[in-house]
Amino acid sequence: MNDIQLILIFVGMILATVGVIMIYDARILTRKLFGFGDQNEAAWGLKILGFIISIIGCLTIYFNI
Repeated sequence: MNDIQLILIFVGMILATVGVIMIYDARILTRKLFGFGDQNEAAWGLKILGFIISIIGCLTIYFNI
């Protein structure tokens, strides 16, 4: 394994972790970051974004091993 693969695996692990944290803490992040009334749509959007980020991180890991 060369250095570039190791760095890409590390970045993929960080992306997957950030995505999962964003999925589980979407409601808390919505209350802290946004002040508008419809927080349900913002939480739903953050969960979708977290899912996409975690999938990108997992695919990065999968294709570099």
